[in-house]
Amino acid sequence: MLMKTILIGVPVLIAALAVSWVVLPLHAADADRYDQSGVKLEVQPSDPSLTKIVLVAGRQSHGPGEHEFFAGSALLMKLLQQTPGIFPVMARDGWPKDTKTFEGAKSVVFFMDGGGGHPILQGNHKKIVQKLMADGVGFVNLHYAVEYPKEHGKEVLNWLGGYYETGYSVNPHWDAQIKFLPDHPISHGVKPFAIRDEWYYSIRFTPDHESITPILTATPPDNTRFTPEAKKHPGREETLAWAYVRPNGGRSFGFTGAHFHRNWGDENFRRLVVNAILWSAKVDVPGEGAKVDLDAADLEKNLDRKDSGKRK
Repeated sequence: MLMKTILIGVPVLIAALAVSWVVLPLHAADADRYDQSGVKLEVQPSDPSLTKIVLVAGRQSHGPGEHEFFAGSALLMKLLQQTPGIFPVMARDGWPKDTKTFEGAKSVVFFMDGGGGHPILQGNHKKIVQKLMADGVGFVNLHYAVEYPKEHGKEVLNWLGGYYETGYSVNPHWDAQIKFLPDHPISHGVKPFAIRDEWYYSIRFTPDHESITPILTATPPDNTRFTPEAKKHPGREETLAWAYVRPNGGRSFGFTGAHFHRNWGDENFRRLVVNAILWSAKVDVPGEGAKVDLDAADLEKNLDRKDSGKRK
């Protein structure tokens, strides 16, 4: 009887060990997905000959796979490092902790929630950004960061050339067919592509339209035109990303996409953004475009831990 019990117990024990062996690596993989400790933050360059580009990631926002500001900024930092002479510096939670982080920057990139809670509008941040603009530093706003309250519109138009204005602009999810790209350094090495995103349009642009170059344009479905201004223009091709040369020669770039983290997996999508960041820093963009090699596994790293919903 004892022998029978032992023989039955052995398979059960082996099965239990097998289950444990399978489950533990999955938990480890989940932990790695949300482990952001390996991303070096606000590490300043020691070589003044390097081009310093500052990436500011916003706080956690939205559901899994959406508004992954930290993971997206970490990806951009890794992509920028593929261009010789570039030293990206990343800050998190909407604003640098170190007062030296913006010093010597050739461009500043903001990827975060905008609107009334825009980090740029908090405390003395607006004055700091204004000083950067006066010094000709590049200015890049990605996705929600292009949205500002209307009462700040005059200053933002001077900085970015255009912005998302509540009640005037729209922010639907739709499939943009990018059929044409302009002859511009930002377009180097970028081929026409199609991708679903929360592409904003009906952007409020500066009256000085000659200083604006539309970079991405597409025609949205007319049923997405839900503001009075957008409804005035059925069938119109809309600007989804733009380059702006400020009066003092500073360069700015507004990009309305990047709601979905997965879109960084598209080579044309990420090359266009990296090209734009380099251009804003007054770095010559190679004719074939910036190098933007990406391991697909990197899309599953440095994510914010979000408790509800499925990844998109």
